[in-house]
Amino acid sequence: MRTEIDKLRALIRYHERKYYIENLPEISDADFDALMKELKELEAAAGAPIPPDSPTQRVGGGAELGTRLQHRNPMLSLNNCYDANELREFDERVRRLLEETPVEYVTELKIDGLGVSLIYENGVFTQGLTRGDGEYGEDVTDNLRTIRSVPLRIPVETEIAVPPVLEVRGEVFLPIDCLNEINVQREAEGELPFANPRNAAAGSLRLLDASITASRPLDIFVYTLNYAEGTEFTTHTESLKNMKAWGLKCNPHTTSHKSIEEVQNSYERWVEERHELPYETDGIVVKVNNFSQQHELGTTSKYPRWAVAYKFNAQQAITTVEKIDVQVGRTGALTPVAILKPVTLAGATIANATLHNEQEIQTKDIRIGDRIVLERAGDVIPKVVEVLTADRTGDEVVFKFPERCPACDTPVQRTEKEVAVRCVNVGCVAQLKRRIAHYASRDALQIEGLGPATINQLVDKELVRDVADLYALEVEKLSTLDRMGVPSARNLVHQIEKSKEVPAEKLLFGLGIFHVGENVAALLIERFLSLDALGRAKQEEIESVRGIGPQIAESVFNFFGHNQPLLDKLHAAGLHCFTVEAKPNLPEASIAVDSFFSGKTFVVTGSLEGMTRGEASNEIKNRGGRVTSSVTRKTDYLIAGEGAGSKYTKAVELEIPILTAADFFEKLQQRTE
Repeated sequence: MRTEIDKLRALIRYHERKYYIENLPEISDADFDALMKELKELEAAAGAPIPPDSPTQRVGGGAELGTRLQHRNPMLSLNNCYDANELREFDERVRRLLEETPVEYVTELKIDGLGVSLIYENGVFTQGLTRGDGEYGEDVTDNLRTIRSVPLRIPVETEIAVPPVLEVRGEVFLPIDCLNEINVQREAEGELPFANPRNAAAGSLRLLDASITASRPLDIFVYTLNYAEGTEFTTHTESLKNMKAWGLKCNPHTTSHKSIEEVQNSYERWVEERHELPYETDGIVVKVNNFSQQHELGTTSKYPRWAVAYKFNAQQAITTVEKIDVQVGRTGALTPVAILKPVTLAGATIANATLHNEQEIQTKDIRIGDRIVLERAGDVIPKVVEVLTADRTGDEVVFKFPERCPACDTPVQRTEKEVAVRCVNVGCVAQLKRRIAHYASRDALQIEGLGPATINQLVDKELVRDVADLYALEVEKLSTLDRMGVPSARNLVHQIEKSKEVPAEKLLFGLGIFHVGENVAALLIERFLSLDALGRAKQEEIESVRGIGPQIAESVFNFFGHNQPLLDKLHAAGLHCFTVEAKPNLPEASIAVDSFFSGKTFVVTGSLEGMTRGEASNEIKNRGGRVTSSVTRKTDYLIAGEGAGSKYTKAVELEIPILTAADFFEKLQQRTE
């Protein structure tokens, strides 16, 4: 019977490859299902342990998500470029660093999904991780097994022997036409629909129940050979050829180019043709083909110098402002939001766009009823870029900012010190909802699954009165909420429990203390090491920390003085970062001393295309620089992205040098001296 089972497994693997990887099915779905049924029956009758690479083991009962494991090599991000000039600058840097030796490039489509690494040992798939923070990823092995285009065993009949240990990296994605089908099912089960295919892919891969993951038609493209024990290749295209021979699914739209002009031509072709693809793509990836040249070019702390993501231009659409709502933030700031006539833009339906503040509305003269030009920067964030004043009919209505909080009816406060208009009622329910959302955000405690709809219900039903109450939530109570089934409730409780492990600076940032952003939180924890120690500090001690001014010190001191009951509840809930041992000093070699950044103090403000302010700050710190939150005479440079406000004005007044986002990215690309 064992021989019969082995033959049947091999036959099913063959047909899986033909169907899911090569798109050349040789038998009908019914015949395939019959083979699978026969194998299940034979395995059951044999009574022997079933190996993990058997085709019947693609669907598991439950996955133990949350385990973070270190990548063999960091999964670096890609630096972005957005036009032909920036692409040529990338080419010039590459050729200069390679001392003008000939360079061949490879272009690939940049798939909009979730990055993963796959590890095979002796041809058997043994482990899969998400990209995570680049250094550590989350173990999603069981869920990756459910993806039919992920081989559980690599066939041994190949020209080049399968390495004993093989690690490849790829992008898990959901085909566009599958999204609507999944959303119909989710809504029928009381779940919130996914906003786009990328969110659906990420959400599906990180489910606790692998059987649900298996029910969704996820796919994968493998794009990089990261490690192949005992095997060496000269070029990226050679490695792709062998990965295909090993049965790994690679994107067919990969092309070699002898010049950067050929790369530009390929980009322009895909600008026109990308909408014909069955999956989302937001640009092309340009790589130096030769591995020895890649090694010579090296990497920064975040990006490889031998590759760049050439992003498609922000797409625009014209729509109408139907009304303007005002939302109340966690600090009481009132933010106007344009409610739009829904329009499809860059693969997503856009129904609203933030207008930032009262001044923004006045400056752009945005009125209710206006036809406006909407843009998605980086195909992500919708914003109003232009009002079509020539289309006005006279029926448009000038928006008047409210004098009372729309959530609690408290009179709003305006000051000359800031643009924001605020509700000063600390008991405002809208502020509580925003504080919880901030606490759960990616840059804070990263509690996935705790979205606005769930937060609204938790607060409105008085299940949560502060962020510490999150840790008392149980699956039974959560599953009674609208659009919250038992699987989602179980996953949310798991995510909340996992948040207890975050570093102290993440919790400090997540508490939403006025004037305490990511940089300030990191500076304070670097000095005091724990929240307990910071809470015991005097205001003068806090102010003595370099980069912390009197306004920030007062805000932090007052928060700890007025919120001890909340902190006690969080401590009692089991968060691990209230008391920590001193962090070991990093070896000097871990910080790249850079002639430009080293020893200088920077302030980062506004939105940087393709990089968060936290990521920008880390880049500066990794080069020996320092980042503070306030512009003072001690500031060496202000890095000003889009939407820079009062900090930009202050830098101009103090004659502080200002770097644009493009200037900053150029400095990052320069070779460390």
